[in-house]
Amino acid sequence: METAVVRQPALPAQPVAADFTARLVNLPLRSKASLALGLAALAAVVLSLTLWTGQGDYKVLYANLSDKDGGAIIAQLAQMNVPYRHADGGAAILVPASQVHDARLKLASVGLPKGSVVGFELMDSARFGLTQFGERLNFQRGLEGELTRSITALAAVQAARVHLALPNQNGFFREQQKPSASVVLTLYPGRTLDRTQIAGIVHLVASSVAELAPKNVSVLDQTGTLLSGGGDAAATSGLDAQQLQYVSQVEQGMTRRIFDLLEPVVGRDNLRASVTAELDFSQSESTSELFTPNQGPQAERAVRSQQSSEVGTSGATQPAGVPGAASNQPPQQATAPINGAAAPLQSAQTGGASGNLRRDSVTNYEVDKTVRVTRNATGSVKRLNAAVVVNNRSVTDAKGKTTTQPLGAEEIAKLTALVKESIGFNAERGDSVKVINAPFRVEPQTSVELPMWKQPETLDLVRTLAVPGALAAVALLVFLGLVRPALRALQSAAAAPGPGQRLHAVANDALPLPEQESTALAVLEAPRSSAHLEQARALAKQNPAAVAGIVRDWVASGQAA
Repeated sequence: METAVVRQPALPAQPVAADFTARLVNLPLRSKASLALGLAALAAVVLSLTLWTGQGDYKVLYANLSDKDGGAIIAQLAQMNVPYRHADGGAAILVPASQVHDARLKLASVGLPKGSVVGFELMDSARFGLTQFGERLNFQRGLEGELTRSITALAAVQAARVHLALPNQNGFFREQQKPSASVVLTLYPGRTLDRTQIAGIVHLVASSVAELAPKNVSVLDQTGTLLSGGGDAAATSGLDAQQLQYVSQVEQGMTRRIFDLLEPVVGRDNLRASVTAELDFSQSESTSELFTPNQGPQAERAVRSQQSSEVGTSGATQPAGVPGAASNQPPQQATAPINGAAAPLQSAQTGGASGNLRRDSVTNYEVDKTVRVTRNATGSVKRLNAAVVVNNRSVTDAKGKTTTQPLGAEEIAKLTALVKESIGFNAERGDSVKVINAPFRVEPQTSVELPMWKQPETLDLVRTLAVPGALAAVALLVFLGLVRPALRALQSAAAAPGPGQRLHAVANDALPLPEQESTALAVLEAPRSSAHLEQARALAKQNPAAVAGIVRDWVASGQAA
Protein backbone atom coordinates (compact mmCIF):
# COMPACT_ATOMS: atom_id res chain seq x y z
CA MET A 1 0.00 0.00 0.00
CA GLU A 2 1.48 3.26 -1.06
CA THR A 3 1.50 6.08 1.27
CA ALA A 4 -0.32 9.11 0.07
CA VAL A 5 1.94 12.12 -0.31
CA VAL A 6 0.58 15.52 0.28
CA ARG A 7 2.88 18.35 -0.81
CA GLN A 8 2.82 21.41 1.24
CA PRO A 9 3.66 24.73 -0.28
CA ALA A 10 6.98 26.20 0.92
CA LEU A 11 6.81 28.80 3.61
CA PRO A 12 7.60 32.32 2.43
CA ALA A 13 11.19 33.34 3.35
CA GLN A 14 11.27 36.22 5.85
CA PRO A 15 13.71 39.08 5.23
CA VAL A 16 16.98 39.06 7.21
CA ALA A 17 16.47 42.59 8.52
CA ALA A 18 13.00 41.70 9.74
CA ASP A 19 14.36 38.57 11.38
CA PHE A 20 17.16 40.57 13.15
CA THR A 21 14.66 43.20 14.25
CA ALA A 22 12.33 40.52 15.60
CA ARG A 23 15.16 38.91 17.54
CA LEU A 24 16.26 42.29 18.84
CA VAL A 25 12.71 43.07 19.94
CA ASN A 26 12.39 39.72 21.66
CA LEU A 27 15.54 40.33 23.75
CA PRO A 28 15.05 40.96 27.47
CA LEU A 29 15.05 44.53 28.65
CA ARG A 30 18.33 44.07 30.48
CA SER A 31 20.10 42.83 27.34
CA LYS A 32 18.64 45.69 25.31
CA ALA A 33 19.90 48.27 27.83
CA SER A 34 23.33 46.61 27.99
CA LEU A 35 23.64 46.59 24.22
CA ALA A 36 22.56 50.23 23.88
CA LEU A 37 24.89 51.39 26.67
CA GLY A 38 27.81 49.43 25.23
CA LEU A 39 27.34 50.79 21.73
CA ALA A 40 27.10 54.36 23.09
CA ALA A 41 30.26 53.88 25.16
CA LEU A 42 32.13 52.48 22.18
CA ALA A 43 31.02 55.41 20.04
CA ALA A 44 32.22 57.84 22.71
CA VAL A 45 35.60 56.09 22.95
CA VAL A 46 36.05 56.12 19.19
CA LEU A 47 35.10 59.81 19.03
CA SER A 48 37.51 60.73 21.85
CA LEU A 49 40.33 58.80 20.24
CA THR A 50 39.67 60.50 16.92
CA LEU A 51 39.65 63.98 18.50
CA TRP A 52 42.78 63.32 20.53
CA THR A 53 44.62 61.98 17.49
CA GLY A 54 43.66 65.02 15.44
CA GLN A 55 44.48 67.49 18.22
CA GLY A 56 47.70 66.00 19.57
CA ASP A 57 49.36 66.70 22.92
CA TYR A 58 49.64 70.50 23.31
CA LYS A 59 51.34 72.17 26.26
CA VAL A 60 51.62 75.77 27.44
CA LEU A 61 54.49 77.67 25.86
CA TYR A 62 53.93 81.02 27.62
CA ALA A 63 51.11 82.29 29.80
CA ASN A 64 49.98 85.73 31.00
CA LEU A 65 51.45 87.53 28.02
CA SER A 66 50.70 91.06 26.94
CA ASP A 67 49.10 91.69 23.58
CA LYS A 68 52.35 93.02 22.12
CA ASP A 69 54.43 90.04 23.23
CA GLY A 70 51.70 87.61 22.21
CA GLY A 71 51.54 89.03 18.70
CA ALA A 72 55.32 88.97 18.33
CA ILE A 73 55.51 85.36 19.54
CA ILE A 74 52.72 84.23 17.20
CA ALA A 75 54.43 85.91 14.25
CA GLN A 76 57.70 84.21 15.13
CA LEU A 77 56.01 80.81 15.53
CA ALA A 78 54.37 81.19 12.13
CA GLN A 79 57.76 82.02 10.66
CA MET A 80 59.27 78.90 12.27
CA ASN A 81 56.36 76.72 11.00
CA VAL A 82 55.40 75.67 14.53
CA PRO A 83 51.67 74.95 15.06
CA TYR A 84 50.10 76.87 17.94
CA ARG A 85 46.77 77.35 19.67
CA HIS A 86 45.25 79.81 22.12
CA ALA A 87 43.89 79.10 25.57
CA ASP A 88 42.34 81.12 28.39
CA GLY A 89 41.02 83.78 26.06
CA GLY A 90 44.37 84.32 24.33
CA ALA A 91 46.37 84.75 27.55
CA ALA A 92 48.25 81.47 26.95
CA ILE A 93 49.85 80.04 23.83
CA LEU A 94 49.96 76.26 23.33
CA VAL A 95 52.34 74.33 21.09
CA PRO A 96 52.92 70.58 20.62
CA ALA A 97 54.57 68.98 23.64
CA SER A 98 57.54 67.76 21.62
CA GLN A 99 58.38 71.32 20.46
CA VAL A 100 57.96 73.30 23.70
CA HIS A 101 61.65 73.46 24.66
CA ASP A 102 62.90 74.06 21.13
CA ALA A 103 60.39 76.86 20.63
CA ARG A 104 61.38 78.53 23.91
CA LEU A 105 65.09 78.44 23.05
CA LYS A 106 64.50 79.80 19.56
CA LEU A 107 62.25 82.58 20.86
CA ALA A 108 64.78 83.46 23.55
CA SER A 109 67.48 83.82 20.89
CA VAL A 110 65.47 86.63 19.29
CA GLY A 111 64.62 88.27 22.64
CA LEU A 112 61.02 87.10 23.11
CA PRO A 113 59.04 87.62 25.23
CA LYS A 114 60.21 91.10 26.16
CA GLY A 115 57.72 91.71 28.96
CA SER A 116 55.07 94.33 29.25
CA VAL A 117 56.25 97.91 29.78
CA VAL A 118 53.58 100.56 30.25
CA GLY A 119 54.42 104.08 29.14
CA PHE A 120 52.48 107.29 28.80
CA GLU A 121 49.62 105.38 27.17
CA LEU A 122 48.58 104.69 30.77
CA MET A 123 47.28 108.27 30.87
CA ASP A 124 44.87 107.56 28.01
CA SER A 125 42.73 105.29 30.17
CA ALA A 126 42.31 107.69 33.08
CA ARG A 127 39.11 107.10 35.01
CA PHE A 128 36.67 109.81 35.94
CA GLY A 129 37.08 111.04 39.49
CA LEU A 130 40.72 110.02 39.80
CA THR A 131 42.40 111.61 42.82
CA GLN A 132 45.48 113.80 42.64
CA PHE A 133 47.58 111.05 44.18
CA GLY A 134 46.39 108.63 41.50
CA GLU A 135 47.28 111.08 38.76
CA ARG A 136 50.77 111.58 40.17
CA LEU A 137 51.22 107.83 40.49
CA ASN A 138 50.12 107.20 36.89
CA PHE A 139 52.45 109.94 35.66
CA GLN A 140 55.36 108.42 37.56
CA ARG A 141 54.60 104.93 36.21
CA GLY A 142 54.35 106.28 32.68
CA LEU A 143 57.64 108.16 33.02
CA GLU A 144 59.38 105.07 34.37
CA GLY A 145 58.03 103.01 31.48
CA GLU A 146 59.21 105.51 28.88
CA LEU A 147 62.69 105.63 30.42
CA THR A 148 62.79 101.82 30.48
CA ARG A 149 61.95 101.69 26.78
CA SER A 150 64.67 104.22 25.98
CA ILE A 151 67.33 102.37 28.00
CA THR A 152 66.46 98.95 26.58
CA ALA A 153 67.01 100.39 23.10
CA LEU A 154 70.77 100.16 23.77
CA ALA A 155 72.45 97.21 22.08
CA ALA A 156 74.10 95.84 25.25
CA VAL A 157 71.02 96.14 27.51
CA GLN A 158 68.67 93.17 27.57
CA ALA A 159 66.22 94.51 30.17
CA ALA A 160 66.00 97.48 32.50
CA ARG A 161 63.97 98.77 35.42
CA VAL A 162 63.75 102.41 36.47
CA HIS A 163 62.65 103.58 39.91
CA LEU A 164 61.93 107.26 40.45
CA ALA A 165 61.57 108.94 43.83
CA LEU A 166 59.59 112.14 43.24
CA PRO A 167 58.93 113.95 46.53
CA ASN A 168 55.95 116.22 47.03
CA GLN A 169 56.70 119.87 46.43
CA ASN A 170 55.64 122.48 48.98
CA GLY A 171 55.72 126.25 49.09
CA PHE A 172 58.96 126.49 51.10
CA PHE A 173 61.96 126.41 48.80
CA ARG A 174 64.48 125.51 51.50
CA GLU A 175 62.47 122.53 52.67
CA GLN A 176 61.95 121.01 49.24
CA GLN A 177 63.56 117.62 48.68
CA LYS A 178 65.39 116.79 45.49
CA PRO A 179 64.26 113.81 43.37
CA SER A 180 66.42 110.73 42.89
CA ALA A 181 66.44 107.74 40.56
CA SER A 182 67.75 104.17 40.44
CA VAL A 183 68.32 102.10 37.30
CA VAL A 184 68.83 98.32 37.31
CA LEU A 185 70.25 96.92 34.08
CA THR A 186 70.32 93.34 32.79
CA LEU A 187 73.05 93.08 30.18
CA TYR A 188 73.40 90.47 27.49
CA PRO A 189 75.95 87.74 28.29
CA GLY A 190 79.45 88.81 27.33
CA ARG A 191 78.60 92.50 26.93
CA THR A 192 79.58 95.47 29.09
CA LEU A 193 79.02 99.21 29.21
CA ASP A 194 81.88 101.69 29.07
CA ARG A 195 82.03 104.95 30.98
CA THR A 196 80.52 107.04 28.22
CA GLN A 197 77.50 104.73 27.92
CA ILE A 198 76.94 104.75 31.67
CA ALA A 199 77.23 108.54 31.72
CA GLY A 200 74.75 108.69 28.85
CA ILE A 201 72.20 106.64 30.82
CA VAL A 202 72.70 108.86 33.87
CA HIS A 203 72.20 112.07 31.89
CA LEU A 204 69.21 110.57 30.07
CA VAL A 205 67.43 109.92 33.35
CA ALA A 206 68.53 113.22 34.89
CA SER A 207 67.34 115.21 31.89
CA SER A 208 63.94 113.50 31.88
CA VAL A 209 63.06 114.45 35.46
CA ALA A 210 62.81 118.04 36.61
CA GLU A 211 65.47 119.18 39.11
CA LEU A 212 67.16 115.76 39.13
CA ALA A 213 70.93 116.05 39.47
CA PRO A 214 73.14 113.45 37.76
CA LYS A 215 74.82 112.64 41.07
CA ASN A 216 71.44 111.44 42.43
CA VAL A 217 71.12 108.75 39.74
CA SER A 218 72.40 105.25 40.61
CA VAL A 219 72.99 102.63 37.91
CA LEU A 220 73.42 98.95 38.85
CA ASP A 221 73.89 95.82 36.78
CA GLN A 222 72.32 92.37 37.30
CA THR A 223 75.13 91.38 39.72
CA GLY A 224 74.50 94.36 42.00
CA THR A 225 77.66 96.23 40.95
CA LEU A 226 77.37 100.01 41.10
CA LEU A 227 78.26 101.31 37.66
CA SER A 228 77.84 105.02 38.35
CA GLY A 229 79.42 107.11 41.09
CA GLY A 230 80.75 110.59 41.93
CA GLY A 231 84.36 111.73 41.78
CA ASP A 232 85.13 111.20 45.48
CA ALA A 233 83.37 107.85 45.57
CA ALA A 234 85.21 106.67 42.49
CA ALA A 235 88.55 107.81 43.89
CA THR A 236 88.12 105.93 47.17
CA SER A 237 86.37 102.79 45.93
CA GLY A 238 89.37 101.36 44.05
CA LEU A 239 89.22 100.15 40.48
CA ASP A 240 86.05 100.65 38.51
CA ALA A 241 84.47 98.13 36.17
CA GLN A 242 86.37 99.39 33.14
CA GLN A 243 89.72 99.11 34.88
CA LEU A 244 88.94 95.67 36.23
CA GLN A 245 87.99 94.56 32.73
CA TYR A 246 91.28 95.88 31.39
CA VAL A 247 93.24 94.01 34.06
CA SER A 248 91.36 90.83 33.21
CA GLN A 249 92.10 91.29 29.51
CA VAL A 250 95.82 91.76 30.22
CA GLU A 251 95.96 88.63 32.38
CA GLN A 252 94.01 86.55 29.88
CA GLY A 253 96.20 87.72 27.01
CA MET A 254 99.41 86.76 28.80
CA THR A 255 97.96 83.41 29.86
CA ARG A 256 96.99 82.76 26.26
CA ARG A 257 100.55 83.50 25.19
CA ILE A 258 101.90 80.92 27.62
CA PHE A 259 99.47 78.28 26.37
CA ASP A 260 100.22 79.01 22.72
CA LEU A 261 103.94 78.74 23.35
CA LEU A 262 104.11 75.68 25.62
CA GLU A 263 101.24 73.48 24.41
CA PRO A 264 103.11 72.34 21.27
CA VAL A 265 106.00 71.32 23.55
CA VAL A 266 104.28 69.55 26.45
CA GLY A 267 101.05 68.57 24.70
CA ARG A 268 97.44 69.56 25.04
CA ASP A 269 95.80 69.28 28.48
CA ASN A 270 99.25 68.90 30.07
CA LEU A 271 99.58 72.53 31.11
CA ARG A 272 97.98 74.89 33.60
CA ALA A 273 98.99 78.55 33.83
CA SER A 274 97.90 81.62 35.75
CA VAL A 275 99.13 85.19 35.42
CA THR A 276 98.50 87.97 37.92
CA ALA A 277 99.10 91.49 36.68
CA GLU A 278 99.42 94.52 38.92
CA LEU A 279 98.69 97.65 36.92
CA ASP A 280 99.11 101.30 37.83
CA PHE A 281 96.10 103.43 36.95
CA SER A 282 97.29 106.55 38.80
CA GLN A 283 97.47 109.70 36.72
CA SER A 284 100.33 112.20 37.29
CA GLU A 285 101.52 115.30 35.43
CA SER A 286 104.77 117.23 35.97
CA THR A 287 105.98 120.58 34.54
CA SER A 288 109.64 121.69 34.58
CA GLU A 289 111.48 124.81 33.34
CA LEU A 290 115.16 124.54 32.31
CA PHE A 291 117.48 127.55 31.86
CA THR A 292 120.60 126.90 29.77
CA PRO A 293 123.59 129.14 30.59
CA ASN A 294 124.89 131.02 27.57
CA GLN A 295 128.27 132.05 28.92
CA GLY A 296 131.57 130.99 27.46
CA PRO A 297 133.45 131.84 24.31
CA GLN A 298 131.85 129.06 22.31
CA ALA A 299 128.26 129.74 23.41
CA GLU A 300 125.99 131.30 20.88
CA ARG A 301 124.41 134.35 22.38
CA ALA A 302 121.40 136.13 21.02
CA VAL A 303 121.19 139.87 21.71
CA ARG A 304 117.74 140.96 22.71
CA SER A 305 118.51 144.73 23.04
CA GLN A 306 121.60 146.99 23.19
CA GLN A 307 121.84 150.58 24.46
CA SER A 308 124.96 152.85 24.63
CA SER A 309 125.43 156.48 25.67
CA GLU A 310 128.52 158.80 25.67
CA VAL A 311 128.81 162.13 27.55
CA GLY A 312 131.94 164.38 27.26
CA THR A 313 132.94 167.92 28.58
CA SER A 314 136.02 170.17 27.81
CA GLY A 315 137.62 173.21 29.71
CA ALA A 316 140.16 174.22 32.40
CA THR A 317 140.61 171.90 35.14
CA GLN A 318 139.94 173.33 38.48
CA PRO A 319 142.30 172.47 41.30
CA ALA A 320 141.07 169.58 43.18
CA GLY A 321 142.28 167.27 45.75
CA VAL A 322 143.84 167.74 49.15
CA PRO A 323 145.79 170.88 49.38
CA GLY A 324 149.44 170.29 50.07
CA ALA A 325 152.78 169.58 48.52
CA ALA A 326 151.71 166.36 46.95
CA SER A 327 148.96 168.06 45.02
CA ASN A 328 151.41 170.49 43.51
CA GLN A 329 153.64 167.76 42.11
CA PRO A 330 153.44 166.82 38.44
CA PRO A 331 151.59 163.56 37.77
CA GLN A 332 153.59 160.36 37.59
CA GLN A 333 153.02 157.17 35.71
CA ALA A 334 150.69 154.83 37.61
CA THR A 335 152.14 151.60 38.79
CA ALA A 336 150.44 148.52 40.25
CA PRO A 337 152.14 145.93 42.36
CA ILE A 338 152.35 142.48 40.90
CA ASN A 339 152.38 140.66 44.21
CA GLY A 340 151.21 141.71 47.58
CA ALA A 341 148.54 144.07 48.65
CA ALA A 342 147.55 146.87 46.37
CA ALA A 343 148.51 150.39 47.40
CA PRO A 344 145.70 152.84 47.90
CA LEU A 345 144.90 154.71 44.77
CA GLN A 346 145.46 158.40 44.63
CA SER A 347 143.75 160.77 42.38
CA ALA A 348 145.85 161.84 39.51
CA GLN A 349 146.58 165.51 39.22
CA THR A 350 146.74 166.98 35.84
CA GLY A 351 147.52 170.39 34.95
CA GLY A 352 146.54 172.52 32.10
CA ALA A 353 143.51 172.11 29.92
CA SER A 354 141.69 168.71 30.04
CA GLY A 355 138.24 167.15 29.15
CA ASN A 356 135.67 164.88 31.01
CA LEU A 357 134.26 161.93 29.02
CA ARG A 358 131.56 159.34 30.15
CA ARG A 359 130.43 156.33 28.23
CA ASP A 360 127.52 153.91 29.17
CA SER A 361 126.68 150.68 27.30
CA VAL A 362 123.82 148.23 28.16
CA THR A 363 123.40 144.96 26.26
CA ASN A 364 120.49 142.48 26.98
CA TYR A 365 120.83 138.88 25.84
CA GLU A 366 118.10 136.18 25.43
CA VAL A 367 117.92 133.64 28.25
CA ASP A 368 117.33 129.97 27.20
CA LYS A 369 114.19 128.47 28.77
CA THR A 370 112.71 124.94 28.30
CA VAL A 371 109.20 124.11 29.59
CA ARG A 372 108.56 120.31 29.79
CA VAL A 373 105.20 118.75 30.69
CA THR A 374 105.19 115.02 31.47
CA ARG A 375 102.04 112.90 31.82
CA ASN A 376 102.45 109.32 32.97
CA ALA A 377 100.52 106.65 31.07
CA THR A 378 97.64 104.99 32.92
CA GLY A 379 97.40 101.23 33.10
CA SER A 380 101.13 100.61 33.04
CA VAL A 381 102.39 97.29 34.34
CA LYS A 382 103.90 97.51 37.81
CA ARG A 383 104.48 93.82 38.41
CA LEU A 384 103.76 90.41 36.88
CA ASN A 385 103.48 87.06 38.61
CA ALA A 386 103.21 83.88 36.55
CA ALA A 387 102.65 80.34 37.85
CA VAL A 388 102.85 77.36 35.50
CA VAL A 389 102.26 73.68 36.27
CA VAL A 390 103.40 71.07 33.73
CA ASN A 391 102.28 67.45 33.75
CA ASN A 392 104.69 64.52 33.69
CA ARG A 393 105.88 63.21 30.36
CA SER A 394 104.11 60.12 29.00
CA VAL A 395 106.47 57.40 27.76
CA THR A 396 105.40 54.28 25.84
CA ASP A 397 107.77 51.30 25.86
CA ALA A 398 108.19 48.63 23.19
CA LYS A 399 105.41 46.50 24.68
CA GLY A 400 102.92 49.32 24.38
CA LYS A 401 102.79 50.09 28.12
CA THR A 402 102.46 53.79 28.89
CA THR A 403 104.15 55.29 31.94
CA THR A 404 104.78 58.83 33.19
CA GLN A 405 108.18 60.33 33.97
CA PRO A 406 108.97 63.67 35.64
CA LEU A 407 110.73 66.38 33.67
CA GLY A 408 114.37 67.14 34.25
CA ALA A 409 115.83 70.32 35.70
CA GLU A 410 117.17 71.36 32.31
CA GLU A 411 113.74 71.05 30.71
CA ILE A 412 112.16 73.05 33.55
CA ALA A 413 114.75 75.78 33.03
CA LYS A 414 113.99 75.93 29.31
CA LEU A 415 110.27 76.17 29.97
CA THR A 416 110.87 78.92 32.52
CA ALA A 417 112.90 80.89 29.98
CA LEU A 418 110.11 80.54 27.43
CA VAL A 419 107.53 81.79 29.93
CA LYS A 420 109.69 84.80 30.83
CA GLU A 421 110.08 85.76 27.21
CA SER A 422 106.38 85.34 26.47
CA ILE A 423 105.17 87.68 29.23
CA GLY A 424 107.98 90.24 28.98
CA PHE A 425 109.75 89.43 32.24
CA ASN A 426 111.52 92.39 33.90
CA ALA A 427 113.58 91.70 36.99
CA GLU A 428 113.89 95.40 37.87
CA ARG A 429 110.12 95.58 38.09
CA GLY A 430 110.01 92.72 40.58
CA ASP A 431 108.38 90.16 38.24
CA SER A 432 108.37 86.51 39.25
CA VAL A 433 107.90 83.33 37.23
CA LYS A 434 107.53 79.88 38.76
CA VAL A 435 107.37 76.69 36.66
CA ILE A 436 106.96 73.35 38.43
CA ASN A 437 106.43 69.77 37.31
CA ALA A 438 103.71 67.66 38.97
CA PRO A 439 101.57 64.70 37.87
CA PHE A 440 98.02 65.61 37.03
CA ARG A 441 95.31 63.69 38.80
CA VAL A 442 92.80 62.17 36.43
CA GLU A 443 89.36 61.83 37.94
CA PRO A 444 87.60 58.61 36.92
CA GLN A 445 84.57 59.35 34.83
CA THR A 446 81.61 57.33 35.98
CA SER A 447 78.76 57.43 33.55
CA VAL A 448 75.43 57.10 35.29
CA GLU A 449 73.05 55.27 33.02
CA LEU A 450 69.42 55.85 33.70
CA PRO A 451 67.14 52.87 33.53
CA MET A 452 64.98 52.63 30.48
CA TRP A 453 61.83 53.55 32.36
CA LYS A 454 63.46 56.78 33.59
CA GLN A 455 64.83 57.98 30.28
CA PRO A 456 63.14 61.07 28.83
CA GLU A 457 62.43 59.34 25.53
CA THR A 458 60.61 56.53 27.29
CA LEU A 459 58.62 58.96 29.43
CA ASP A 460 57.60 60.96 26.38
CA LEU A 461 56.55 57.76 24.59
CA VAL A 462 54.50 56.65 27.61
CA ARG A 463 52.83 60.05 27.86
CA THR A 464 52.08 59.93 24.15
CA LEU A 465 50.56 56.44 24.25
CA ALA A 466 48.82 56.84 27.60
CA VAL A 467 45.62 58.36 26.26
CA PRO A 468 45.18 55.97 23.29
CA GLY A 469 45.95 52.99 25.53
CA ALA A 470 43.46 54.10 28.16
CA LEU A 471 40.77 54.61 25.53
CA ALA A 472 41.49 51.18 24.02
CA ALA A 473 41.24 49.56 27.46
CA VAL A 474 37.93 51.28 28.11
CA ALA A 475 36.64 50.13 24.73
CA LEU A 476 37.69 46.53 25.46
CA LEU A 477 35.99 46.59 28.86
CA VAL A 478 32.82 48.01 27.35
CA PHE A 479 32.80 45.36 24.62
CA LEU A 480 33.41 42.45 27.00
CA GLY A 481 31.05 43.69 29.69
CA LEU A 482 28.15 45.12 27.72
CA VAL A 483 28.22 44.37 24.00
CA ARG A 484 29.37 40.76 24.08
CA PRO A 485 26.57 39.48 26.39
CA ALA A 486 23.99 41.23 24.21
CA LEU A 487 25.43 39.63 21.08
CA ARG A 488 25.32 36.21 22.72
CA ALA A 489 21.70 36.75 23.58
CA LEU A 490 20.99 37.61 19.94
CA GLN A 491 22.78 34.46 18.76
CA SER A 492 20.83 32.26 21.18
CA ALA A 493 17.59 33.82 20.00
CA ALA A 494 18.55 33.13 16.38
CA ALA A 495 19.40 29.45 17.15
CA ALA A 496 16.08 28.72 18.93
CA PRO A 497 13.49 27.36 16.28
CA GLY A 498 10.08 28.89 15.98
CA PRO A 499 6.79 26.98 15.75
CA GLY A 500 6.75 26.98 11.96
CA GLN A 501 10.35 25.71 11.80
CA ARG A 502 9.51 22.41 13.61
CA LEU A 503 6.51 21.50 11.33
CA HIS A 504 6.98 18.86 8.62
CA ALA A 505 4.92 17.49 5.77
CA VAL A 506 3.58 14.01 5.70
CA ALA A 507 5.89 11.06 5.68
CA ASN A 508 7.88 10.07 2.61
CA ASP A 509 7.82 13.69 1.32
CA ALA A 510 10.64 13.98 -1.17
CA LEU A 511 10.67 17.79 -1.03
CA PRO A 512 11.89 18.94 2.35
CA LEU A 513 10.95 22.29 3.67
CA PRO A 514 13.59 25.07 3.49
CA GLU A 515 13.88 25.19 7.28
CA GLN A 516 14.95 21.53 7.61
CA GLU A 517 16.52 19.19 5.02
CA SER A 518 15.84 15.93 6.90
CA THR A 519 12.94 13.73 5.66
CA ALA A 520 12.35 12.21 9.06
CA LEU A 521 9.07 12.88 10.67
CA ALA A 522 9.37 15.36 13.46
CA VAL A 523 7.01 15.58 16.28
CA LEU A 524 5.23 18.84 16.59
CA GLU A 525 5.99 20.24 19.95
CA ALA A 526 3.50 22.14 21.90
CA PRO A 527 4.18 25.84 22.27
CA ARG A 528 6.14 26.63 25.38
CA SER A 529 5.22 30.24 25.57
CA SER A 530 2.58 32.61 24.44
CA ALA A 531 4.97 33.99 21.83
CA HIS A 532 5.13 30.57 20.07
CA LEU A 533 1.40 30.29 20.26
CA GLU A 534 1.01 33.65 18.60
CA GLN A 535 3.41 32.59 15.84
CA ALA A 536 1.42 29.36 15.24
CA ARG A 537 -1.78 31.36 14.99
CA ALA A 538 -0.14 33.73 12.54
CA LEU A 539 1.03 30.75 10.46
CA ALA A 540 -2.46 29.26 10.41
CA LYS A 541 -3.87 32.53 9.21
CA GLN A 542 -1.25 32.92 6.50
CA ASN A 543 -1.27 29.30 5.20
CA PRO A 544 -4.43 27.51 6.32
CA ALA A 545 -4.03 24.73 3.72
CA ALA A 546 -0.73 23.64 5.14
CA VAL A 547 -2.07 23.64 8.67
CA ALA A 548 -5.10 21.60 7.51
CA GLY A 549 -2.86 19.08 5.82
CA ILE A 550 -0.80 18.66 8.92
CA VAL A 551 -3.84 18.15 11.08
CA ARG A 552 -5.21 15.61 8.56
CA ASP A 553 -1.96 13.71 8.67
CA TRP A 554 -2.11 13.70 12.45
CA VAL A 555 -5.63 12.28 12.38
CA ALA A 556 -4.73 9.69 9.73
CA SER A 557 -1.68 8.54 11.58
CA GLY A 558 -3.71 8.20 14.75
CA GLN A 559 -6.35 6.03 13.04
CA ALA A 560 -3.70 3.80 11.48
CA ALA A 561 -2.11 3.30 14.84
